[in-house]
Amino acid sequence: MTIYDVAALAGVSISTVSQTLNRPDRVNATTRGRVLEAIEQLGYVPSATAATQARGGVGRVGVLAPFSSYDSYRRRLMGVLTGSGASTRDIVVYDNESAAASEAPLLRTLPVSGRLDGLLIMGLPVDDELAAHLTRRRLPTVLIDSGRPEFSSVNIDDEEGGAIAARHLLARGHTCFAFVQEPQESFAFVSQGQRRNIGFLAEMTRAGLGEDRVHTVLASNDIAGGRKALHDVLSRTPMPTAVFAHHDVLAAGVLLECRSQGVRVPDELAIVGFDDADIAEASGLTTVRQHFEESGRIGVRLLDGRLADASTPVQRIVLGLELVARDTT
Repeated sequence: MTIYDVAALAGVSISTVSQTLNRPDRVNATTRGRVLEAIEQLGYVPSATAATQARGGVGRVGVLAPFSSYDSYRRRLMGVLTGSGASTRDIVVYDNESAAASEAPLLRTLPVSGRLDGLLIMGLPVDDELAAHLTRRRLPTVLIDSGRPEFSSVNIDDEEGGAIAARHLLARGHTCFAFVQEPQESFAFVSQGQRRNIGFLAEMTRAGLGEDRVHTVLASNDIAGGRKALHDVLSRTPMPTAVFAHHDVLAAGVLLECRSQGVRVPDELAIVGFDDADIAEASGLTTVRQHFEESGRIGVRLLDGRLADASTPVQRIVLGLELVARDTT
């Protein structure tokens, strides 16, 4: 099969097929979908891909994550780079703005273009169609901060993380809480924040408290969102005496606004974050620590294993969490 066959089946020019493979952002979604469907139907492999397969690879590994949305993925990338220190492969970084129900165009076209030997996907949901696509293309893929049965993965137990925060606050005598998280863009998957909330609520139930004792407050994914969330928290009846935030940036925003409004922390309001990012240590924030760099190092090691031997069994690594108690509780 040639690029001309793909173009004919999709009803487009060969230049459109080329753009779909190389610059998918320049092709409208409907046309791009027709081209990708034709590629899949025909089993088309670009000539450059066939050549590189014969040579045994192109010497590049892709890392795809919402880098511009969360600093935590930068830290995971540092682990990937550290773990790749002895490798001669280049690391190619792709930014995906945020998780969504349907796959981003880049995510579908990367395996088709044949310009990568392997792929690390961090923090993005992989649906059935995309998983089948990656499998058909035989692109070694490892997931970090997400999971699928077809691929090796490195994760934490987000529900247990929520439970850890709950147990810490319950031990300090709190009985009314707020959980601050960013809005969910799509309900086609369960986000990390939702899972942490589930674990938090489950621990409340085990302690004999109803879910009405936990108020969920939605906030934009930044310091300003955390600051604004405090006003919502203070307006609730009964007013929460403790806040658990989906991640440290939101928690830090709550803390800053407490200082601005004269709310005494932790005497009037305790605050717990999640991640143990740099901002948590700098602000004296109690948080649940996860090991970002380690997840990156392990992820690239798993990918190296798949690149060396495609028959390597799927592995699922779950990293531990720990509470770091500081000034806010």
